[in-house]
Amino acid sequence: MGIAADFVLIILAGLIGGLAARLLRLPLMVGYVAAGVLVGPHTAGPTVVQAHEIELLAEIGVALLLFSLGLELSFRDLQPVRRIALIGGPIQILVTCALAAAAATSFGMPAREAIWFGAMISVSSTAVVLKTLSAAGVTQSLASRVMIGFLVVQDLAVVPMLVILPQLGATHGLLANMGRAVGVAALLLGAIVFLGTRLLPRLLEFVLAWGSRELFLVSVVGIGVGVGYVTWLSGLSFALGAFVAGIVLSESEFSHQALSDVVPIRDVFGLLFFVSIGMLLDPAFALDHAGRIAAVVVATFVGKSLLIGLIVRAFGYVHMAPWIVGLGLSQIGEFSFVLARAGVSSGMLSKPTYDLALTCTVLTMAFSPLVSRLALPLGRAWRRRYTSATPSAPVEALSEPMRDHVIVAGYGRTGRAAARTLNRAAIPFVVVEINHSLYGGIAAAGYSGIWGDITGDEILKAAGVDAARVLLVTIPDQSTVRLIVQRARYLNSGLSVVARAFRREDVLDLRRLGVTGTVQPEFEGGVEMVRQALLQYASDTSAASALISEMRMEYYESPPLP
Repeated sequence: MGIAADFVLIILAGLIGGLAARLLRLPLMVGYVAAGVLVGPHTAGPTVVQAHEIELLAEIGVALLLFSLGLELSFRDLQPVRRIALIGGPIQILVTCALAAAAATSFGMPAREAIWFGAMISVSSTAVVLKTLSAAGVTQSLASRVMIGFLVVQDLAVVPMLVILPQLGATHGLLANMGRAVGVAALLLGAIVFLGTRLLPRLLEFVLAWGSRELFLVSVVGIGVGVGYVTWLSGLSFALGAFVAGIVLSESEFSHQALSDVVPIRDVFGLLFFVSIGMLLDPAFALDHAGRIAAVVVATFVGKSLLIGLIVRAFGYVHMAPWIVGLGLSQIGEFSFVLARAGVSSGMLSKPTYDLALTCTVLTMAFSPLVSRLALPLGRAWRRRYTSATPSAPVEALSEPMRDHVIVAGYGRTGRAAARTLNRAAIPFVVVEINHSLYGGIAAAGYSGIWGDITGDEILKAAGVDAARVLLVTIPDQSTVRLIVQRARYLNSGLSVVARAFRREDVLDLRRLGVTGTVQPEFEGGVEMVRQALLQYASDTSAASALISEMRMEYYESPPLP
């Protein structure tokens, strides 16, 4: 069967690797890379024969992967955190690259390879971070927005990396070659952006006029790989062009549907890419250099966490944000695979350096969720050790003390709705918000508000927690919610707490903490939709209300099904 047999073998191996990764709660890409090791030439058992042809198909996979990532990214994501992203992001990339290259050189790695190695370590994993944030339900928190801003800048930084790094191999006229490459890349990418923003949306609009979803899908895939092919003909990376095409389309009205349609194809070809990466990994190398690999992994986690955390703190983000952002971005990202492949293809990276970078990338991705969970415990331990002995700056309390009032924790969409309703009901309340841009809206609306981290005792006391009747916790981050509940009930044991839950398990955890009421927004949205549907069938509204009450009781008070 030739390449068809290899394709079947890779799909089956990827399925097994993906299932194993899920059972171990690791990113799917780790399972795919492990599957590649099993079917690669360095291990016994079934082996892919047409490895070169599979690698060519994998090029399409990485192009579609980066194309879809480009569709997901938007310059609008940088607006709330544009200052730290656009200034702190490049600082982080350059300093990480320089420190990693210097460390690698000191251990005997050639300077040219050390620079490539530093560039690979400087980028974090967009896929892992976004999946981690989504699973925790905290994509809209301040720290999450800072992380997304860093990721956008890092992903964009791969563009000049893919242009500049291959020029390091030039023995003569390095600056001239580099300038020429940057100039050609700038002209080509500028033309793609200029023409893409004007022609691509019109092309897709023309295709949609035919009413064919299939033709729309073909058009979207054709745009991604077509632009990549144009950049390849110009001497640049095939994947680079696809990524730029995705960013161009991300600003159009077709981006969401395009992403939805291309994801299944991207996932299948992406599996080929990650399996092909694993096929090049030599387990014998990993075993022979276990100590060196462990040292690089630990140094990457510690070094990137400290550097990014310090940058976040330097830009005025306090409390838990430096810990969450630093540890959340401490892994090496999937773009390092792209850089590594480009380095090997250009002859700039040796096989040992490639194996070291690949192994460390896979391990940091695998352990990243575990490392991210250390942010809140480490942050709290730091605050207890280094801030408790020093009196904190006084927090401006309410101008007029309140009694029997409501404290609203968070002024996002849920918090704004709660504040608006309380205001109309003439119930006294105060809003506490740490995001200063959101805090400005509290005063603009005429509400009483306090800026600060509500997990701190001083902020809770300033909000009058000892005299409050109800605390509404509208923040989506469940770790923060639990901490707020514990602190608030410690200061006022009679306080009624209504908290937002992300999952069914969170509902039960909060109930064990003594929360009076929990609300799971997605469940409540479904209940309301069902209620309105029932009213179309039942003339007896009391029967519908009784059924809805029964549904809520089963969800919020019954233990989960095994």
